[in-house]
Amino acid sequence: MANTKSAEKRVRQDDKRYAHNRWYRSRYRTFVKRARFYIAQGDAEQAQDAMGRAVQALDRAAQRNIIHENKASRLKSRLAKAFAKIEA
Repeated sequence: MANTKSAEKRVRQDDKRYAHNRWYRSRYRTFVKRARFYIAQGDAEQAQDAMGRAVQALDRAAQRNIIHENKASRLKSRLAKAFAKIEA
């Protein structure tokens, strides 16, 4: 429990930031799942569109320090590698 006004404010700020960060995290996870789904289905056109959205969401999450830049790069690389298999 917060004992001072400044500590109470920090708790409020933390809750607000947590909710905002959760939105970005959920967004990138949803787009990555969707891209993986279309890749697994072998639908190159849908997969390419979903990959573009996933890459954009990952970049935004990394830019806002929701996830580490290296994690975003790793996920993008793995998606691209999987997409290349169905495109070939």
